[in-house]
Amino acid sequence: MSEPVRDVPITGEPIRLGQFLKLAGLAEDGGHAKDLIENEEVTVNDEVETRRGRQLSDGDVVAVGGDRGRVTLAR
Repeated sequence: MSEPVRDVPITGEPIRLGQFLKLAGLAEDGGHAKDLIENEEVTVNDEVETRRGRQLSDGDVVAVGGDRGRVTLAR
């Protein structure tokens, strides 16, 4: 069973996948984020994503292994 989805507030849309991975604590740094994406270990809305520059919007769910974070626009 996977972990519950954690809301990760962002201040403005859109945010790039690589940036979000770092913000959400799913990657240690930019290099780690790049490696995770290149190794097809990252999903966005349950689909494997290989583009570090993928634009994420409010409500998108990003997962690495069992850890999941939801893009939540801070209001």
